[in-house]
Amino acid sequence: MIRSGFLDSESRQDLIELARDGSAANRLARRANALVLLDNGMSCEAVAKVLLLDDDTIRTWYRLYLEDGVEGLASFGYEGGACRLSDEQQERLKTWIAETLPRSTNQVGAWIAREFGIEYQGRSGLVALLHRLGMEHRKPKAISRKLDPVKQEAFINAYEDLLNHLPAPPLPILPPVPPLWILRNIGLVARRHAGWAAAAQRRPVCL
Repeated sequence: MIRSGFLDSESRQDLIELARDGSAANRLARRANALVLLDNGMSCEAVAKVLLLDDDTIRTWYRLYLEDGVEGLASFGYEGGACRLSDEQQERLKTWIAETLPRSTNQVGAWIAREFGIEYQGRSGLVALLHRLGMEHRKPKAISRKLDPVKQEAFINAYEDLLNHLPAPPLPILPPVPPLWILRNIGLVARRHAGWAAAAQRRPVCL
């Protein structure tokens, strides 16, 4: 028996978008739809009845997804399954993503079209390609905005004392910027931008 809720929120949203993507291959959309229904708590038999398939097919799709994610679902003759980029092009794409951390598949698709002259007509093909390359979409993580007046007052006093004891510079300079961990500690909020990155790569934090 497959338990409901096996998808995390990001994976579930990706599958819903694939199921709704009118430009996605019909077979891929059906597979994505089946996974979402399973995640909702429907049995393989119930999903198979809705999609006019047999329950073994649904179990196979579930296994493919567990083993290889979206790439497993796109393992037939679909543009996201059979990669259209050469090995060299894939390496260039991975390097570009690591350097620029694009926020959307639209940016990725535009870069591929500009650099290689290859166009992906639907988002689903790009999602499958990015998962194949070991990329994942990171969303912003909520950070508490609760301020600590005591820590703020102590920081301000210490920071002003530091500035008052600095030697006078020959030319005007900007005061030193406090470390990021101090700003977080006193309640100044940092945020992360959503976007694509390698699975082991962290996105930068922007104040």
